Amino acid sequence: MAQALLEGTKLRLVFEVGVDEKGAPILRAKTFSNVKKEATVEQLFQAAQAITILCKDTLNKVERNDSTEILA
Repeated sequence: MAQALLEGTKLRLVFEVGVDEKGAPILRAKTFSNVKKEATVEQLFQAAQAITILCKDTLNKVERNDSTEILA
């Protein structure tokens, strides 16, 4: 039976930095590596809010990216 082993977690914040000539939002992302694997959704959201306070751009989206190794 295969098993999944969580290798790492990253926090990705997507910011709206402006609009293009057609009025569509321009998005830029910042990824933070070495996030604790045990971090809860609430803890990650609080961290994202704290980081956003230091930024001039508007937060558009918060993502958690987990990488997993599948072992046979």
